[in-house]
Amino acid sequence: MFKTFLRFLEIDSDKLQRLREEKVLSQRELARLAGITHTTYWNLEHGFREARPKTISKVAEALGVKPGELTRRGKEGGEEAREQ
Repeated sequence: MFKTFLRFLEIDSDKLQRLREEKVLSQRELARLAGITHTTYWNLEHGFREARPKTISKVAEALGVKPGELTRRGKEGGEEAREQ
């Protein structure tokens, strides 16, 4: 029997909020543009849940950025990793 594993990624909630505010969008407006529920978006922006890659892609497209810019995984290759 095959098992399906869903991959979830951690969102950089601070960056998500900053990008939304730069576009002068409310949470509800961005959720509508991304095709997700307001509750899902609120949870992402407040760091209460991780997201599927498909959800990240929808939000990134609505914000006009690349999906990797919204994930914490993108930070691993940054300065924090170089300091160690």
